[in-house]
Amino acid sequence: MCPFCIFVVFRWGRFTRVCKNLRNSKRNASQHLPASAAKAASSKANSSKSMSSSTSSLANAKSPAPPVKFSNDTERLQHINSIRKAPVGAQIKRVIDLLFETRQAFTPEQINEACYVDINANKSVFDSLRNNPKVRYDGKRFSYKSKHDLKDKSQLLVLIRKFPEGIAVIDLKDSYPTVMEDLQALKASGQIWLLSNFDSQEDIAYPNDPRAVIKVDDDLKLLFRGIELPRDMLDIEKDLQKNGMKPATNTAKRRAMAQIHGIPPKPKTKKKKHEISKRTKLTNAHLPELFQHLKPSSS
Repeated sequence: MCPFCIFVVFRWGRFTRVCKNLRNSKRNASQHLPASAAKAASSKANSSKSMSSSTSSLANAKSPAPPVKFSNDTERLQHINSIRKAPVGAQIKRVIDLLFETRQAFTPEQINEACYVDINANKSVFDSLRNNPKVRYDGKRFSYKSKHDLKDKSQLLVLIRKFPEGIAVIDLKDSYPTVMEDLQALKASGQIWLLSNFDSQEDIAYPNDPRAVIKVDDDLKLLFRGIELPRDMLDIEKDLQKNGMKPATNTAKRRAMAQIHGIPPKPKTKKKKHEISKRTKLTNAHLPELFQHLKPSSS
């Protein structure tokens, strides 16, 4: 073979190898392209996600903090503070009202929980309560102290019967919560009397017991017998109203109704005076001064 032919064959073989290599490289590139694209996309997504998170964190850092909300018990705490800063007398009254209404014994801690008066933190309140005549203190607990230690209606009746001259209702009011209702019940059943004192306008409870001996002074008897009653019922009713009493009759209305219906008023009958003579049978012969005015009868 000639040299020229050998040269052409050599070149052609080299050219075919180069073409084959190019085809193989293109095929390999087409196979590895999706994985690299996915890797590129995921890296892009991660970068965008990190960017968004950094943006949101930056926004949170720049946004102002929410305002601080006060407790829902603010009003209650202010009320407690106002009670504890009140004068000593006001705090004592608050505690006594609690003891009176409940009629229970309270420790200082229980009083603080019930009415917000801190006795342990205020020595003036503690000492005033301990020495108050309406408060009983046994060393641990405080309770209400009434003038008469009564529990129910039966004990109330027994106490009233010990005072035939009467006992003031104001001294019984704080005995127990329903004492006023029991007083009215005893009055309705006829076991006691409730009469008003005209000087002080206070009710006095008297026992309605026939076995009770009531002594009346002689001066009071003379005063009672020396009162002259008016002859007209209108005047009697006016006097009753002046003294704060309601008359049981209404004479003015009754007389007005009688005039409307044409009923003539009843004529007043004069009582015939019985003169005493020597013929009259005398039962008080031992009192001759009563009969000195007698005229001798003509025989």
